[in-house]
Amino acid sequence: MASDLSTDVLVIGGGPAGSAAATMLARQGWQVLLLERERFPRDHVGESLLPASIPILEELGVLPAVEAQGFVKKLGATMVWGRDREPWSWFFGETNRRNPHSYQVWRPTFDHLLLDNAASNGVEVRQGWRATEVLLSPRTRHSVEGRNRENAPQRHTPDTESSAPVVRCLDTDGNEHLLPARFVVDASGQNGLLGRQLNLRQWDESFRNLAVYAYYQGAERLPPPADTNIFIESYAHGWLWTIPLHTGQASVGAVVDQRIGEEQVRNLGLERFLDEQLDQALYTTGMLKNAQRVSGPFIVKDWSYACDNIAGDGYVLAGDAACFIDPLFSSGVHLALMSGVLAAAYATTALRNPEMGPDAARVYQELYMKEYHHFREMVRLFYSSNRTVDSYFWEARRILEGQDGEDSGLSPRASFIQAVAGQPPQGYERMVLERGAAPTKFADSVRAIEEDRARRQAEIHGFLEPRNGQPPQILDAAPSLRPGIRVERKPVPGDGVFDWGYVLVTDGHPEGLPCSNLVARLATMIDGNTSVRSLLTVLASEVEPAQQEQLLGSVVTTLQILYVDGTIERLGF
Repeated sequence: MASDLSTDVLVIGGGPAGSAAATMLARQGWQVLLLERERFPRDHVGESLLPASIPILEELGVLPAVEAQGFVKKLGATMVWGRDREPWSWFFGETNRRNPHSYQVWRPTFDHLLLDNAASNGVEVRQGWRATEVLLSPRTRHSVEGRNRENAPQRHTPDTESSAPVVRCLDTDGNEHLLPARFVVDASGQNGLLGRQLNLRQWDESFRNLAVYAYYQGAERLPPPADTNIFIESYAHGWLWTIPLHTGQASVGAVVDQRIGEEQVRNLGLERFLDEQLDQALYTTGMLKNAQRVSGPFIVKDWSYACDNIAGDGYVLAGDAACFIDPLFSSGVHLALMSGVLAAAYATTALRNPEMGPDAARVYQELYMKEYHHFREMVRLFYSSNRTVDSYFWEARRILEGQDGEDSGLSPRASFIQAVAGQPPQGYERMVLERGAAPTKFADSVRAIEEDRARRQAEIHGFLEPRNGQPPQILDAAPSLRPGIRVERKPVPGDGVFDWGYVLVTDGHPEGLPCSNLVARLATMIDGNTSVRSLLTVLASEVEPAQQEQLLGSVVTTLQILYVDGTIERLGF
């Protein structure tokens, strides 16, 4: 058994999460080693990207290479979903002017670009090397197993009391190596090396589905301007996707109930099973009438899940190694890229400032799971709203009124409902309210928030208007915060690292919304008794004279935002 010299950070997996994490870590000056068990380019499903990934690709420095590939520009989505059987579309440009499109990518090429980008940033990439075990320090191992003691598996550990982890792996010739590292990023995808090893994975019973997919040549596209959209068609036993690719092929897949799907696949085989699903979908069948299957079918199962404790002493989980959600909204690559960048920031923070490490680990988990839960609840909402067909698949996935709490079972309830209420009318979360049949209590909650915001906006606007040359009435207000609102000092994402900062904890942002020192100071001073005029006097004494002229405008704007969104409960006249 060979033992290599130690490295700063060892990344397991060369997919989008691993490549993103490795790139960002190398830019921070760390010695980074990435192990990828396959040789790129390699096949992978999940071709449809979101506009939210574009700024991350730009930050990684790989966007020009992606643009040069000629991938299909994805402008939005077209769906047969909701109340009727006619297709309807929504477009990114309606709500995202900065990034009005994303891409339908060919994953073998796209992932290879990301891996090559990591190497060009100084990452040592070893393809064909398979990690088999992460040997954590006794301190870390006992900490994690203490939270998972009942089912924690037994593992061999190195003969050392060091806090540094060691990765056991096999090279291209099958020789075993022990690779010490100061930190390990597990981006091993759905294999989930650390998640399985530490028994961290929790299955999500709401989405026990599987997918069978294949690639077709000669498929027709939707009519313009939706001809580059992903097409999603619901049918009795699930839903189908069709994604146009720049190769001239189309990715086509069926998502069905896992238990029923596995039984039918055993009885029919993959090809006949997929054909039978396609035969039930009018529009997808029409798009494929002159097409030929050129690759597949393939099967993907074992979703959805999320891991506990995705960041700890000397390790972090990113991408599908941490969690995986139903692919309805093409969130997989975005979550992978986002978590890869955040995982790198956490690793850098833990290595440079060990005292901040535990706090940064909690923030990493909060930020990742907030994004994960947003997509999860959006998928639940869309499944619940589909009334085009009645069948076991759809009834089993609909949210029952009164289930799981006071609302429709959407949890975390407050943050998701407030996000939907903040969407423009064309926002895709909002489309389900117009095109679907959302649970009544959910729709009522959104409507109540929007009506309250509109009332508050009109109310405070009147208090901001000057009165016959007199100062605005807002100066006489003595605002009070909603109960539970507080300011916390905690790590916040910075330039490749977490820095200490302030966050405002609200119903809509239980993890805390990063805020400026001024907002934090103002929020701590609001007590329901002190007038805005008095608050300004105190704040003015704490800033330089040159800043005092701008202070009034900044404070009034902050108060307006906090009042409209309900953070300030009352103005207190």
